[in-house]
Amino acid sequence: MALARRTLLGAASAVLAAPALHAQGVTVKMGALRLIHSIAPYLYERFQPAGMRIEVIPFESPTEGKNAVVTKSVDFGAFGIAAGILGAAAREPVTVIGSCCDRGMAVVAKKDAGIDKLADLRGKRVGIWPGSTQEVFILERLRMEGMTIRDVQSVRVSFSEMPIALARGDVDAYVGAEPGPGVSLAAGIGKIVEYPYSTPMGSLNMIFATHPDTIAQRPEVVRAMLKVHRQASEFGMANRDVTIETAVAKLGMRRDALEMSLPNVELNWQMTPGMVTRAKTYAEQMLSLKQIRALPDFATFFNATFSDELAKSAA
Repeated sequence: MALARRTLLGAASAVLAAPALHAQGVTVKMGALRLIHSIAPYLYERFQPAGMRIEVIPFESPTEGKNAVVTKSVDFGAFGIAAGILGAAAREPVTVIGSCCDRGMAVVAKKDAGIDKLADLRGKRVGIWPGSTQEVFILERLRMEGMTIRDVQSVRVSFSEMPIALARGDVDAYVGAEPGPGVSLAAGIGKIVEYPYSTPMGSLNMIFATHPDTIAQRPEVVRAMLKVHRQASEFGMANRDVTIETAVAKLGMRRDALEMSLPNVELNWQMTPGMVTRAKTYAEQMLSLKQIRALPDFATFFNATFSDELAKSAA
């Protein structure tokens, strides 16, 4: 009897300790990029629980998305692993609680530029977005080919401008993020040189992150959001037509380009041991390239607690 009473009181205390989403309106701000492999947040509204309203805040660059998490302008953010590592290495308050997307990048060249393989980029104008995941991948791929960034003419171009820059002839090639490569292919202007996934970093790309204060102060919201993220990611992968319709409606993307981009996009959510290992390899690569001065404190940068809990439960 006493045991049953203690169990009942413990359950009641847990309910009272965690603010119920159903009992009070909760607005959550979610930062996302204007990219097809950042489409999951735009599908969240299908799965947001009663009592929660999710507002998606779009950003142009991964760094902007990371900064918004650090400054608490948004509660959660989906952005490239490179931006997260840059912040964590500078001891900024950002914590990875899940994955968002693998793949989603490509080295694209103009059809008539005579660029058929990575070595052909030597001396060419290549569009690269500084501080991006794509930058780290291309630097490692160049190293693997016996080259460095000094062997190409690096041109600072944002992801959304890359297909335009290629069409205008401002660059001969670019290291882009989907749907940029799909846009260039659909327009008949570009061709794929390679998908740069042959490094030890694999196809790791985007992460799902938050501020450590959010984890400490609102763990119930973290759990709810990661569950929504899982549902949206799995739905997006299983319903490609809906994913395309959402990208067209929400982001104004071209349907023909998306048809070419989606095979190069892997939406996901789980923070697996393999993902963490690849991320650490990524950080070590950035350190060797002197993009960061020290490795992040991995104990605070990674928090797999919520992902592990969710993986053990039903979706």
